[in-house]
Amino acid sequence: MSTPPLASGHEGPHALRPLLDTVLEALDTGARARGGPLPAGGPEAVAARIRKAVGDVLPDRGDPHAVRTLVHAFAETAADPAHPLCAAHLHCPPLAVAAAADLAASALNPSLDSWDQAPGASELERLVAGALAREIHATGTPGTPDSLITTGGTESNQLALLLAREAHGGSVRLVCGANAHHSLPRAAWLLGLPEPVVVPAPRGTLDPDALDAALTRLSGPLLVAATAGTTDAGLIDPLPEIAAHCAAHGARLHVDAAYGGGLLFSGLHRTRLTGLDAADTVTLDLHKLGWQPVAAGLLAVRDNRDLTALRQRADYLNADDDTDAGLPDLLGRSLRTTRRPDVLKLAVTLKTLGRSGLGALVDQVCAHARQFAALVDAHPGFELHAPPLISTVLFRPTGATDTTVAAVRRALLTDGSAVLGRARLDGRLWLKATLLNPATGPDDLAALLHLAAASRATLVEGHTPR
Repeated sequence: MSTPPLASGHEGPHALRPLLDTVLEALDTGARARGGPLPAGGPEAVAARIRKAVGDVLPDRGDPHAVRTLVHAFAETAADPAHPLCAAHLHCPPLAVAAAADLAASALNPSLDSWDQAPGASELERLVAGALAREIHATGTPGTPDSLITTGGTESNQLALLLAREAHGGSVRLVCGANAHHSLPRAAWLLGLPEPVVVPAPRGTLDPDALDAALTRLSGPLLVAATAGTTDAGLIDPLPEIAAHCAAHGARLHVDAAYGGGLLFSGLHRTRLTGLDAADTVTLDLHKLGWQPVAAGLLAVRDNRDLTALRQRADYLNADDDTDAGLPDLLGRSLRTTRRPDVLKLAVTLKTLGRSGLGALVDQVCAHARQFAALVDAHPGFELHAPPLISTVLFRPTGATDTTVAAVRRALLTDGSAVLGRARLDGRLWLKATLLNPATGPDDLAALLHLAAASRATLVEGHTPR
């Protein structure tokens, strides 16, 4: 068997062209075979299809049709975020321009751990990281804003705690709301920090009075973590009040805006993030309200001097004489060493759509959420939790038990007809629709609610399937 061509080098794009046609065909046939937002049959059926397609994972002799076979199976058994009835998670349909840029990044395969592996990518990252940091921390705030490109909210939140710990000489205590993302207390555990202080969030958002009381009784260096866009209901903590309490008590402030940070692009919704620029660090995920392929996270810092804590020296990557001669030092831009150029898809998207184009997409999905909430509110068979703040709608069948709510969701998943999430709030279980597809139409929203109603109708209270 001949050696497969390389994606770059002298072969260049010519090696990709026939493979691209094969991949696009397999994506199309796989999606048509799936027929809906999720493959039908549940975990056992999906696993069986994948096992059949893969066969021997590492055969003695290679299969020249492996790309077609496995991409088809991959598409046939995928949860398709571009399908209007796939609305469970903060899992967006990626923009075509971003996916195309991601392919180019994979083909060229630079690694952002030394300049000689990524000459242009390193400068592109510097430009994009700076621009996005200034979008969060407006000109005139103390310090020079900057940002690091990460794999997402979990890595960004871990970095925020690490930078806070180092800024305070190696010790800091996390204070967060009961609504905080699970990655924050997990990061405190990972970094060997004291047990976090959890402040009540009685209405789904951090209580500022309870925060003030906690900061009053606590001593030592403190990091308050607020949330702008909770994963359960898309709620935003009262950032101005929280920032004021942090300033009064000398506490550092981090805002996890992995979800809600995309509102910055919208002239209509940007004001919901008032107070964000007071944060020392901010988490932002553009694989949510930025429509990027995973991964596309950022951690923005108000003062780039905080990033000196990440500096490392490895002679083969950033020798002193090389940096003195002007070669950029990239090793302090991440905790990772080998690092793919996720910046390219961000740069292409920002340049292609601009602030107005991205803002229009944000406005569309927020409008869809309001429309769906209105449908739920008008339906006698459903109860709406609250009007949506971003693009998440919580609802449940009227009079149903939590067991029935869970069963409705699982029934939809098993038959592959719709993908809804779940959230526990106010002591009850809710169905969750996270609307991140700008192409969703009114008929799609009506169909989503109809499927939930039909699933509920097939279940008899007390005799629900596992």
